Amino acid sequence: MDYLYGLINSTILNATDARLIFLLLIGLTVLVICLGVGFTVISLSDPLRLKMMMLRKQTHGNGNSGNDQLFAKASGTSLSESIAPKEGWQDSKTLVRLTNAGFRKSSAVADYYAIRFLLILLFPGIALVATQFVPDMSTNHIASTLVLSLVAGIILPSYILDKLIARRQRALRNAFPDALDMLVVCIEAGLGLQMALQRVADEIQVSHPVLADELHQVNNETRVGVDRIVALRNMAIRTGLEDIRGLVASLDQSVRFGTSIADTLRVYSDEFRDKRLQRAEEMAAKIATKLIFPLTFCLWPSFF
Repeated sequence: MDYLYGLINSTILNATDARLIFLLLIGLTVLVICLGVGFTVISLSDPLRLKMMMLRKQTHGNGNSGNDQLFAKASGTSLSESIAPKEGWQDSKTLVRLTNAGFRKSSAVADYYAIRFLLILLFPGIALVATQFVPDMSTNHIASTLVLSLVAGIILPSYILDKLIARRQRALRNAFPDALDMLVVCIEAGLGLQMALQRVADEIQVSHPVLADELHQVNNETRVGVDRIVALRNMAIRTGLEDIRGLVASLDQSVRFGTSIADTLRVYSDEFRDKRLQRAEEMAAKIATKLIFPLTFCLWPSFF
């Protein structure tokens, strides 16, 4: 500790800034250690995870279906309960947001609230310790710092979760056109909808793993008895994309009225290409407006 503080103090001549940086490093270290210990304890104490690890050792070299059946038997649930989502999971906004970000563990909601609670306690604690090294700060400034740190601890997890959701939805949106065109080809070649989804998921596993994982989840739910449209609706809720919701609605109408699924997919594929072209034109039209600010504040003052 003394060596690290001396190194920071020798690099930064201001003693106050050196103390703040030293306290910030200590706070980050404590945060990383707490998160690591918390996740380790949660993973070690999860009985389903322990049983899965035991079954993987016992069934090394067997197929996936045998592993799934043994896991369901050891966990005391049926195979459908271990794969299909629980009833009413769409009603929880937090669970839907975590699912949109790619967190499907049963303990995801508890982990999320635990992280928020930890940050709410940790950030004000770091701010309170940091203010002790700044004796010139008044009581109002200390109170404002504590309030700001508390607000940061409350907002930061939700902000990071929104960024993760946006990144995952961007990856799904980029992968959806290729998967939809391939799905149309598979349906027109004579494959059923479930086999076509399986084939598309296998083909895009390398290039678009996020969408491939969603399609595999749809096939798994269908195999254990979930209705095909319900499984597709669950995928639309997990992704949170309006494009996939529109596709599911079109397929539902096609199955309900007995029309051709290939024709429905072809029509929706054409509509999706039009939407993609309109989105590209909209982004191109915004370029002129976005260039006003760098031209005004960067290039124009350089002329003078």
